[in-house]
Amino acid sequence: MAVLYRLYQNNRATSDQYKKWYGRSVAIDTVTTDQIAAEIEANCTVKRADILAVLSELVVVMKRELQGSKRVCLDRFGSFKMGLRTSPAEAAKDFNVKDNVKGVRVIFQPELHIDATGRRVKSFLDGCKVAELPVNMTDKTGGE
Repeated sequence: MAVLYRLYQNNRATSDQYKKWYGRSVAIDTVTTDQIAAEIEANCTVKRADILAVLSELVVVMKRELQGSKRVCLDRFGSFKMGLRTSPAEAAKDFNVKDNVKGVRVIFQPELHIDATGRRVKSFLDGCKVAELPVNMTDKTGGE
């Protein structure tokens, strides 16, 4: 298995990298919660219904904790926290939510470990391979 990519050319005439080629990752399919639950059930003794119940409740609890300004750390997975996009105020007293907070987002940081060479490696990327998308393969999701 490998992360697949498709080549694309920078066509922005104003760019310093105009007409240069880049690789862009391609998602060839989507895996749903039900499919993940079925795979987990096949790999252990827990039933699919129990897995779905736990995953559903995990979403509810994570939402509550994140919106309570807490970091949610899932061991061997990574951590989640909220981030803000704000605009500046001339002085601290002038900053307010209505005028200065432009957006809220969830930030995910995969768990890290140190490899044999002392490099920090994100657990999800350990052993990752990359390959070009075969010409006859289609992008079923329409996304990247």
